[in-house]
Amino acid sequence: MHGAKVLKCADCGFEYYFNPAAAVAALITDDEGRLLITVRGEEPAKGAWDLPGGFVDPGESAEEALRREVREEMGIEIASMKYVDSAANVYEYKQVSYTTVDIVFLCDVRDVSEAKALDGLESLLFKASADIDPTRFGLSSIRKIVSRYLAELSKRA
Repeated sequence: MHGAKVLKCADCGFEYYFNPAAAVAALITDDEGRLLITVRGEEPAKGAWDLPGGFVDPGESAEEALRREVREEMGIEIASMKYVDSAANVYEYKQVSYTTVDIVFLCDVRDVSEAKALDGLESLLFKASADIDPTRFGLSSIRKIVSRYLAELSKRA
């Protein structure tokens, strides 16, 4: 465990538990099997590669959040999704470290050719697995997830 998990007020007994924030990410491929990669348009990791996704809002399921994030970021709709993987992360933003757990789904979308870089994105890339360098991804959790995804693809080849 990294640091304290709970703070307790000695005066009133109130306990605050440090739990990770939930975040979601999508593995989306086109008809040629190329992975859809976003380029971050904002900090943290501006200019680095990423997967579509973001934080789960209060009251949302992971699936609802991913549908919303993909719609907001790229203007496309998820037709179906299947859980693939998760990874712990520390999200550094404005000198604050947020612990997260990133939940990743393999997604089918209605028409990936209509995807465009919108909310917080610089651009979109479609990359064949041989052309994907996991070190280009700005967040450590996404690097791990993409590395595991690529390893799984190579086992199937």
